Amino acid sequence: MSKSKIVKNKIKNPKKIVKIKQPIKKAKVINKQKNTSKNLTIKNINKANKINKEKEQQKNNNKQIVIDQNKIKYIEPQQNNVQKRKRGRPRSAFSEANKIELEQSLKATNIKRCPSCSSANIIFDSEKGEEVCNNCGLILEENVIDPRQEWRAFDSDQMNSRARTGGPIKFAKPNRGLVTEIDLYNKDIRGVRIPSKRQAQLYRMRKWHKRASITNSSERNYLIALPELNRVSSYLGLPDNIRESTALLYRKCVQGNLIRGRPIETVVEAVIYASCRIAGMPRTLNEIASISGVSKKEIGRAYRLITNSLGLRIPLTDPIAYVPRYAAALKLSGESQERSIDLLKQAMKKGLISGRSPTGVSAAAVYIAGAMEGERRTQKEVADVAGVTEVTIRNRYRELKEQLHLDVNL
Repeated sequence: MSKSKIVKNKIKNPKKIVKIKQPIKKAKVINKQKNTSKNLTIKNINKANKINKEKEQQKNNNKQIVIDQNKIKYIEPQQNNVQKRKRGRPRSAFSEANKIELEQSLKATNIKRCPSCSSANIIFDSEKGEEVCNNCGLILEENVIDPRQEWRAFDSDQMNSRARTGGPIKFAKPNRGLVTEIDLYNKDIRGVRIPSKRQAQLYRMRKWHKRASITNSSERNYLIALPELNRVSSYLGLPDNIRESTALLYRKCVQGNLIRGRPIETVVEAVIYASCRIAGMPRTLNEIASISGVSKKEIGRAYRLITNSLGLRIPLTDPIAYVPRYAAALKLSGESQERSIDLLKQAMKKGLISGRSPTGVSAAAVYIAGAMEGERRTQKEVADVAGVTEVTIRNRYRELKEQLHLDVNL
């Protein structure tokens, strides 16, 4: 009986009836709103169509009718190009033009001017550290830092003694030029000789300083390789920038573990050969091998390994780069040097250099140019300077004579 009474009470509860009726009312209201929105859109479309029709009728009324070859044409009337007035306060064009001219002139000259009187007569007072206008006396800047040196030097010795900065970093030195050294003079700052007990202490300090400066195997490698690099490059007559580039390339080889299992000298010669070709000052393998004492085959093998592992893009050797060296060694004039360069350019256009040694082609061009300018040299002299045989010069001479149509009989 208790269960039946609870069910009757639930059915008779008015709150549940209200909950069922409420969504039905909401649905009716939504449908009404949809119908009204549809009616509004239809009315707007009709109004827009009427307005468009009226505009088209006005246009047709304004059109002129012209009959041309039994055809009727409608010409629309031309509209006047009237510029609309810009908003805002009108400004005078004269003042704007003057401002633009002034700004351009100031930018072109880059002269500092006074903001009050626009004068360029500005003085720097080094004692007070102020920039003052000489015309009106306005102080433009104060407490200005003077970047110049506070001392004077009248010769190179005074310059070296008074300078407080060191040299630049150099990769061609083992410690990149940043080294602290204990000298061997055994004298103090005043020039007085140090006593014997103190000298023994300095000797021990010097010894342990050298030992402590070498911390790992790579620094030990640099101590052997970089002096060899400087020796060979001085024999070849290479400038400082190529020496620095070769030292940097050698350091990259050490970091990439390309030295392991190979002699240091062969890697140094290969790096020099690669850096010379990159810089456009090529040296032959025979020259480097004769100076260093390493065989040409080993240098070429190390060179191929470095280029492949480091991904170097080395350009082909230009035969024109050898001409100034050969001309200077043979004591030829500038006219013969220019003539040999012209011959090589003509040969490069016709493709006579591909597949041939650039040293042989350039030597043959120098040989022909010297004969054409009245400064004839023998084939043996040219061959000794270029490092090639007389047969190669003879063969290249015949090819250039036939292909370039030269009137030379040697």
